[in-house]
This record gives sequence, C-alpha cells and structure tokens, in this order.
Amino acid sequence: LMSVARRLPEGYDHVRAGRWLTWGPLLLLGKDIGGATLGIVGFGRIGQEVAKRGRGFGMRVLYHDRARVSPEQEAATGGTMVPLDQLLAESDFVSLHVDLNPSTRGLIGTDALAKMKPGAVLVNTSRGPVVDQAALYDALKSGHLFGAGLDVTDPEPLRADHPLLTLPNCLIVPHIASATVDTRDAMARKAANN
Repeated sequence: LMSVARRLPEGYDHVRAGRWLTWGPLLLLGKDIGGATLGIVGFGRIGQEVAKRGRGFGMRVLYHDRARVSPEQEAATGGTMVPLDQLLAESDFVSLHVDLNPSTRGLIGTDALAKMKPGAVLVNTSRGPVVDQAALYDALKSGHLFGAGLDVTDPEPLRADHPLLTLPNCLIVPHIASATVDTRDAMARKAANN
C-alpha cells in the first residue's frame, strides 16, 4: 500500500535509468495515506491487523465481510462495516483479505473496479483469482485507478510478458507478504503444533 501510494518502484526505476537530474516539486507525486479512507474486504484476523495499522496512520477504516465482527473488535480496529459498493466508492485504498471460493472468484472485476473511487489504489494479498486481471489492467491503463499492489496473481508465477508488468503504476511481488523471519518461524511453529 505504501510503496504504491508513494510510487517507490517508479522512483527506483527513475534513479536506475539515470533520469534523476534534479529535484522537482511535481516529480513523482504520490498519494497521502494519513487521513485517507482504507477499505478492507474480508475482516478476519489479517484484515483486522491491517485495520489496526491503518489506524496508526490516521486512516478511516471501512470493512466489508460476510458477518459483522463483535463491537469489541470494531472498537479495537476502528472499523465500520459497510456494503461493498459503499466501501468501493468511498475508499482511497482497497485491501483484499478474502479466501478464494466461488463467491470471491472474480469479486473485483469490471463492475467493482468501475465503482471504485477515481484515483484509488487496489491491494491484493489474498488470492490472485479474486481480481479479474484484464479488468484491472484496463482500470490502471485508463487512469481510473492510481495504482495497484499485487502480492498474488493468477496464475502464479505471472508470466514475464503479462500486460500488467508493462504498467508503471502496478507493483507485483512474488507472494512475499509473509516473508519475514519472525512470521515464517511463527507459521512453521503453528503448523508443527497443529
């Protein structure tokens, strides 16, 4: 979310290509996170943790899930449950945290992307098929969306000539959202305990 909002991959490419000649007040302007609205689709453990981090940046947190969480969980996360259409229309950042099942496959397609707030950022760390990648390409290429950050794709790995990889406003990483030593150690301990 932060890398896409602040255009870090584009800035890195700008420097590596030798195009950084001087500072400019309009050079690679990004989006502010503080005070923005974060929409979380799927409000389980991970979605709630993302909400807590968003609140740390002063973000307003909306969520959509099959069921409302407890009042205590809403208070702890600062989340407000809203219909999906409202979340898409009001959110500056939409972060996906749903499992893949028949009701979530293609959940974010042409219609959902069109309902998103112009200039919004989409982040998918759930499962690749939740997003229609052809529709996402169109929304990014047209400028309707500011950017996208994808930790997951369909298929994985994404082929090197995929159209999304031609877009400077689409950050794609190789399914590494949990790639820290502490997190992977905790995952291994949990698997062993189970």
